[in-house]
Amino acid sequence: MSESAIEIARPATRTSRQSRVVWGGRVVTVGGGAPVRVQSMTNTDTVDVIGTAIQVKELALAGSEMVRITVNTPEAAQAVPHIREQLDKMGIDVPLIGDFHYNGHRLLTDYPACAETLSKYRINPGNVGKGDKRDLQFGQMIEVAQKFNKPIRIGVNWGSLDQELLAELMDVNSRRAEPFEGRQVMYEALIQSAIGSAQRAEAMGMDGSQIALSCKVSGVQDLISVYRELARRCDYPLHLGLTEAGMGTKGTVASATALSILLQEGIGDTIRVSLTPQPGESRTQEVVIASEILQSLGLRVFVPSVTACPGCGRTTSTTFQELAKQIDDFLRAQMPVWRGQYPGVEGMKVAVMGCIVNGPGESKHADIGISLPGTGEAPAAPVFIDGEKRMTLRGEGIAQEFQRIVEDYIQKRYGTAKA
Repeated sequence: MSESAIEIARPATRTSRQSRVVWGGRVVTVGGGAPVRVQSMTNTDTVDVIGTAIQVKELALAGSEMVRITVNTPEAAQAVPHIREQLDKMGIDVPLIGDFHYNGHRLLTDYPACAETLSKYRINPGNVGKGDKRDLQFGQMIEVAQKFNKPIRIGVNWGSLDQELLAELMDVNSRRAEPFEGRQVMYEALIQSAIGSAQRAEAMGMDGSQIALSCKVSGVQDLISVYRELARRCDYPLHLGLTEAGMGTKGTVASATALSILLQEGIGDTIRVSLTPQPGESRTQEVVIASEILQSLGLRVFVPSVTACPGCGRTTSTTFQELAKQIDDFLRAQMPVWRGQYPGVEGMKVAVMGCIVNGPGESKHADIGISLPGTGEAPAAPVFIDGEKRMTLRGEGIAQEFQRIVEDYIQKRYGTAKA
């Protein structure tokens, strides 16, 4: 055995300022040692007050701690206070972030009720304006943010990068003895645009702790390269996201890969998974994936974890797969209620295993677990609770009986924690 203990892997930490995103009594801290926050975005027409409010509610109940909505027209700006009103009536206090492009300075100035109702503004410096207009219009947005004491995110995106800045840096690069690659110049433009805009906002009087930055790109290695340097150059809170990540498996894997590497290095204070939903798929899937990324890294705990084996020739029956999904769906659906009823339940571990090889061992490691019979094994399913075998289930109703046992366990173990 080695003389020194094997180091336990843990996410690194990064020192940053802390901003506060507020609505009523709800305060979501960002950066400065706060937990990494989950953010999402609606895809409804903001003018549709009821439809947007319903989707915001769904995202919030799924675990989103801030929800961004598009504010692109006067009608959308006028709808924002009514969306907030509907959410408040439903008891949903999640802060709303306004996403502004091109005409944000006019909308925030002309519709003060919108500006006051939003809890944060997202400003893309590449879409604020050109030349002298850019500084004027950017300044108008900063002025409104200060007036209503709202935090902002300077959100740079390589699809709408400040072309004047990029052209200037390209020109400088062309005169170098050994020019950088075009991608490296683009990285520099993204970072300079973000930090430069933040510094201009501070020069206008804005509290630097109320500014977050993001530099979104769609390539995994590009995102890692940009954020490592961005984190090195500033102490603003950083919002992570792989822009236009894609649909289904591709979008999920790309986002998980890029975000996990950066989060493990301590980079990232809020995250969003920019997933294109499959036809008919709920928008909440992006929240589920973001939460799972953070939970897998040990950065947050949102829902009880369900361990299940992948299946092999010993598990020709689909019973364990069905039970694992049933239990996972059940726990996730109950969490909005259980968070208040059963404090600490999100840390519970459940194991649903398919045969005798690893089943009993994994079940013992979980808070509660079941080892279902594999092919050719006796039709019995031992249940382990707190590391000990407590009972054996038999017959056709194993799945239903185990769910009842899980519910009973939660009530007995976590119900006593209620005030």
